[in-house]
Formats: sequence, C-alpha cells, structure tokens
Amino acid sequence: MPFTMWRERIINWEVISMSEFKIVGKPIPRHDAWSKVTGDLKYADDFTMPGMLFAKVLRSKYPAAKIISIDTGKAEQLDGVRAVLTAKDVPHNETVTKFGQSTEVGKGFEGLYRVLAEKKVRFMGEAVALVAAETEEIAEEALDLIEVKYEPLTGVFDPLEAIKPGAYLVGESKSNIIGEFGCQQGDLEKGFAQADVIIEDTYKVPFVDHAYLEPEAGISWIDDYGILIIRVSTQVIEHFRDVADVLGLPHNKVRYIGTMMGGGFGGKEDITVETYLALLTWKTKKPVRLVYTREESILCHSKRHPLVMKYKVGAKKDGKLIALDADLISDAGAYPYLSPWVTLYATVNAAGPYCIPNVKVRAHCVLTNNTFTSANRGFGAPQPNFAYESIMDELSHKLNIDPLEIRRRNCLTTGKALATTGQVFKTYVALPEVAEKAWKALGESTECKKDEGRKIGRGLAIGLMSYGRMTFLHDSSRCYVRLESDGSILIRSGIPDLGGGQISLLCQIVAEELGVPTSRVKIYHSDTALTPLAGTTTATRQTYMSGNATLKAAREIRNRILNKAAEILNVNQDKLDLINEKVIVNYDPSQYVPLVKVIQVCNADGIELFCEAQFNAPSTMVPDLSNIRGMTFPDFTFGAQAVEIAVDTETGQVEILKLVTCYDVGKAINPLSVEGQMEGGSIYGMGYALTEEVIMEKGMTMTPSFAEYIIPTAADVPDVKAILVESGGGLGPYGAKGIGEPSCSIIAPAILNAIYDAVGVRIKSLPATPEKIIRALKSDYFRK
Repeated sequence: MPFTMWRERIINWEVISMSEFKIVGKPIPRHDAWSKVTGDLKYADDFTMPGMLFAKVLRSKYPAAKIISIDTGKAEQLDGVRAVLTAKDVPHNETVTKFGQSTEVGKGFEGLYRVLAEKKVRFMGEAVALVAAETEEIAEEALDLIEVKYEPLTGVFDPLEAIKPGAYLVGESKSNIIGEFGCQQGDLEKGFAQADVIIEDTYKVPFVDHAYLEPEAGISWIDDYGILIIRVSTQVIEHFRDVADVLGLPHNKVRYIGTMMGGGFGGKEDITVETYLALLTWKTKKPVRLVYTREESILCHSKRHPLVMKYKVGAKKDGKLIALDADLISDAGAYPYLSPWVTLYATVNAAGPYCIPNVKVRAHCVLTNNTFTSANRGFGAPQPNFAYESIMDELSHKLNIDPLEIRRRNCLTTGKALATTGQVFKTYVALPEVAEKAWKALGESTECKKDEGRKIGRGLAIGLMSYGRMTFLHDSSRCYVRLESDGSILIRSGIPDLGGGQISLLCQIVAEELGVPTSRVKIYHSDTALTPLAGTTTATRQTYMSGNATLKAAREIRNRILNKAAEILNVNQDKLDLINEKVIVNYDPSQYVPLVKVIQVCNADGIELFCEAQFNAPSTMVPDLSNIRGMTFPDFTFGAQAVEIAVDTETGQVEILKLVTCYDVGKAINPLSVEGQMEGGSIYGMGYALTEEVIMEKGMTMTPSFAEYIIPTAADVPDVKAILVESGGGLGPYGAKGIGEPSCSIIAPAILNAIYDAVGVRIKSLPATPEKIIRALKSDYFRK
C-alpha cells in the first residue's frame, strides 16, 4: 500500500502543502521563554501554603536486610511532629507502576513495588518511614529518633550472578528474572557459515542518573470538597489513579496539578513524591510539602539500565551483513518498575537500522539489590546502539571500508523490514541521507601540531528509535479547543511540559489552523480535573499524539468557520482561507470577512465553536514475547551523528572539536524547539560517552552528588551543528516525527568510534574516561 494511503488510514485528513504554512515551521519563541529567563516561572519547589507541614523520608542504610522491628515512639513524641508512618499505615502498600495507561497488558509488564519497605529492604535508600512536621529541621530530627533493627543479608549485585540458579532472591519469587524477550528470523547457523568475517565482542554500559536541575518536589492538600490535591513535578498526571488505589479512594477523589518542570528525562515518569505527600496529607488533613535533596535524589530515584551485551556479527567481504547474534542482560535493580518495557525496547533495537537476513536476539531483565532502574531518555535504545555501532565500526576497519560506505551498503530503506521484528517501514526512511549529511558537515579536518601530544579522530554513528508508545498499549490523547467571541482561543490539554516546548507546540498548531497569532492563544494544561487527559510526556509521543489530537479539534472548528463564511461571501468553502484573523477568498484577498464577524453569525445560528477531539494511535495485540514479530511501534525516527575529537595521549583527556547531529524530523513545527532538542540530546549523550556513571559497590552509591557524578558543563560543550531533514513523512501533525529521545541515542558510539580513529584503542565499556583510555594506550606498562 502506498505510504500516503497508509497514513490516511491512521490520520483521516489531508496534509497541508508545506508552502502554505503561516505559523507552523516558524522559529517562534516559546510562550514561557521570558518567564524562565527572568526567573518568574514557578516550579514545584516554589509553591508554598499557609500552615503547611514539611515531609522527610527515612531510608534504608542497607541494600539487603530483614526489617526486624521499627520503633517510632520517640519520633512521635517530639514537639512539632504531626505524623510518622510506616508500611502498616499504608492501606495498599504493594502496588504496580504504570505508564499512566488505562490498558491492562499483563504478561509481567505491570511492575510491582512497595510504597514503604515491609519485612525486608531491597536497596540502599529504599523508603522505610515517613515524617511530617512543622519545620524541616524537626522532621530531620524525627528521622534520627526512629529506631529500625535490621538483619543484613548477603544480597546480589551483579545481574550475571543474580541470573544463576541458587542466587540470592531479591524479591519473593523463585527467580530474579522478571522479563524474557526474543526475536528471530532466518537461519543463524547458515548465516555465520556464509560469512567471510565474524566479529564477537562484549559491551557494557553503566547506571546513569537523569541529572535534571529540578529535584523531585511537590505539595498536597485537601480542598473544601474533600478532594486530595497534589501539585507535583511529574511527566504523568495519570498517576492520580495509582495514588487513589494506594489510599483506597475513588479515582475522582484525587486530583493532580502538574507544574512546569526543570527536566524529567524519564526520571519523573514513575511516581516520585506523590504517594508520600498523599499519605501524610490524608493522615494529618494539613498541606504537606516534600522536596528531595540532590543527594537523596541520586540515592533513591531510578537510573538508566546497565546492560551487558554480547554480540556476534557476520559479514561478507563487501561489508554486507549476513548474521547477527545478540544476548542482552539488563540490571533492573531492586524492583521491576518499567524494566520489562525498557528491555523490550532494547530487544527491538538490538540489530539497529540494518538489513540482516539472519538474526537472533535474546534479552533478560534481572533483579538485583542495586538502586532500581526505569525510564531514562532513550528508553532502552542507547545501550544496544552503542554495541551495534561499535561493532559496525570494527567491521569497517577490518574490511577497510569507509565508515560511511559500510553503513550505506547495509542500512534500511523505505519498504524494507526491521531485522529484529520484521516490521516493514511504510513511512519515509531517511537513511543513508542523514548519514551522508552528518559526515560531510564535519568539513576539513582540524590540524594538530606534532608537539601538541594530541591526536585527531572522527567517528560516525547512525540509528533509529521509535516515537510513540508500543502499539499494543492502544494509546490515545485528547485535546479541547474553544474559539471565543473576540477571536481569541482557549486550549485545554493534560499534556505535561518538561521544558521541551510541548505546550507551545499545541498553540502553534491551533494558531495555524484558525488564522490567529499565537499571542491570542491561551493554554491550560496538566490538571486532571480541568483538562482532557493527553497521556504521558514520555516515549517521544506528545508531538505525535497530542499534536494530532489538537490538530483534529482545531480543524473541526476551522471547517465550521469556513462553512459559515462561504455562505456570507457566497463562494465555495474550498476557495477560502483563515489568515490574520480574517476569512479571505484565496484567489482575491481583497474579498474577506473578519473572523469575529463569522463567529457572531455562528453564535447566532447556534453553531458550536468548541471541540474536544481524541486521537487514537494504530493498535495491535500483545505479541509472542519469545519471538516478537510484526508492528510493535507506530513509526521510527532516523538520524546520524558525527564528531571530530582530539585525544591527549599523555592524559587520555578527550575534547570534542566538532559535533554534527542530523535527523529526519518529518516537519519541524517549531525549528527552535527541534534544534534545542537535537543540541540538548547531543550533550546528554556526550556525558554518557565520556563522564557519567553512578558507581555502585555492593549496592552502595559511591557517587552521591554532582561533585562525584560528573556531567558536562558549558565549558565542555562544543558548537553543535544541527541539520534538520524535513521529509514530511512522519505520522505527527503535518508529517512531523518525534525527536526528544532519538536525539541522544547514538552520540556515544560516534564519540567512541572517533577515539578509536584517533589513537587506535577501542573502549567497550562506557564511559570512556581518561583512565580507561590511558590504560588501553599504555597496556604494556600496566601489565608489568
């Protein structure tokens, strides 16, 4: 089926010609830009209430231990303490974490966790008790008065050990394995037998923190109608249902108000402070505020999954891939949370954007007594991307084929199928176009003085990543649009804005469709009582999902306006356009009627100028997880990143000299926001490549602050050249694709490939620290 027909079956409207856009596609400053610059914007930590209490959390000092007893008596007697809660005070202490979806999937995807530790603790920093007090200092003092008797247990901290029979059991099940996934096609044995070259390697990636500037924060209270209200920094306001279930309340008795966020990157996809706030407010009937310290945030919130990835790849002499065998072991930490989902993503991404006839992928997700892992920007893609793009670079060197050329010979094109699942690409596949543009944009090579002690190298990586949720989640999003009598517009959407410009995006779409300036559009967002639910700001889904819902609502109102204007002007509706608050005859702009005049007539005729629309993503059934086949995601974003670096051969220090990021974004609804995502994603991935690692030793966090956990600063960041390819081939509004997470998923292998190009050592575990590079460069010295 031709692509356009296929898309129109999903999105039932015509695509506007790119040349006709008035507001979409323009680099318009976001509506919140000025308030952020001046510091006027209120984040979750900025909200206070009269008479509020301050909450603190008592956390386990052991990664694995039995809880023998908890004595809260002394803490409760401290002046100023209003509540001390333990697991026995939580109505439904054992619960599951969700994406916020209403669809029950089963098959182990709904990850169990406990609100407060009960009988035993599974990781260092696990919440054991809660305190609410009149001041923060009293709450901290109360924590010291809670007496917990532990019996330390051996625990298990290596997923390769945890997977063995007889290993220490982290949970209550008979195995630490919580998810198993596989993909297979062709004949692997036959494929490797036909290969001229076979490369086998093991790659490792570490725990990574989200490192958002705004830690977890929120405030809660009970309103005059007995509704429990939680104002919180979250990516998922649909968690109101989960909090209600923990307290045993009807869902309509809990209301979430989302705040603007100082970053999320997946770390605020799971519940953070909300359940603790709800429990303490419900107990005390008072407003309660809870803000994590930076150290607390690093200690106890989720991390990106470490993976051990064994790869074996076979190719012909001409570089054509013929077989791939991959075995992935993922460390879920102490509770499942979203680990099964992330591991499934990694499984589907394991073979990269390449045509490979014979493939086998096995993936296991394993509990340990480390800090739990869950969503992080890229959601299972950056890990295998590092492995397969490193091995592609090894292959290019072994066969003496240019890094760009070997990718060009193997990469997917429109109509080809993903090597893992067999999903056929019906939308435009921008490979190798993006790879060629990124590689070429590096330009002339930087010269390095001979006595400088540095060597220059270049690296390239390409990749794909889905946007939108897995199709068996039956995803949907809704948006409400109303045209006021004076021609101004009101939008209501449940969309959380992480700082990526999600809200401004919806305003631009409505302004485009209804012919008004964005300054005349007001949006209310992220309130479960007042805004239609739009689903999570995760999975790079909001441009696609809420963008389409908003376009659907706005276009319905547009059609009603044009229909009435056609009567007034006595011309066919298809000859009219909405521009600058006028309905004009497009072949003679001197003929027009003001928008407010049309609105007046519509109001008099009883024509509704509001619409709440729902967009439903294409859906499938849950696949056979032992051999996943067919569609699992609605579509993918394709990109390439290229770097030029300098390696100091005496210190191992790496400097990024040039960084190019090139993606097919379908249609850049706001180029400023898209470029911002591409630049920010590159820097996010740069830290993954060179410096960032949450070091754990037997479950203990050894990098508890930003003094030890090193993220790139402005001094480390090179000029980033962002190249936008606009194919118009995406499933989002006007052909847009998602870019938030894909933008960070392949920069790490590009940098490590450049290190190899510069000094001839291949680092196979992230991050590529100066110590690792020096040890590899001077391996003879260190062997002595």
